[in-house]
Amino acid sequence: VQLQASGGGLVQAGGSLRLSCAASGRTFRSYGTGWFRQAPGKDREFVAALSRSSSGTYYADFAKGRFTISRDNAKNTVYLQMNSLKPEDTAVYYCAADPSIIISSIRLPHRYGYWGQGTLVTVSS
Repeated sequence: VQLQASGGGLVQAGGSLRLSCAASGRTFRSYGTGWFRQAPGKDREFVAALSRSSSGTYYADFAKGRFTISRDNAKNTVYLQMNSLKPEDTAVYYCAADPSIIISSIRLPHRYGYWGQGTLVTVSS
C-alpha cells in the first residue's frame, strides 16, 4: 500500500487544519493507521492512531481534546483534524499504516510497515 499525506500548511495559533492520508494500491480499512510528527531536532512522536477495526482511537496526551483521527473507507483515506493549534504543534506530520499492528504497539513508530512522505504543519504565534 502507498500512502500520500497532504493538508499541511501555515496557520495561526488557534487555527485548524485537516490532514489527509490517502492510500492506494490496496484497501487499507483493515490496517491500523497512525499519525506521527517530527519537529526539527526531535524524535518522531506519536500523535494519534486508529485500530485495525476502527473500533478504537488513541491519542497522545497533547492531542486529546484538540485532534481527531477518523477514517473514510469509501475514499480509502484517514484524516487528522487538528483544532486549537499551538506553535509547539509545528512539525512534519507523517501517516503510517500496518495490517498487523496490535493495540499494545500502536504508539510505536517502528511497528508500522508503511509510511507516507510527510506534510509540514507550521503554526505561527
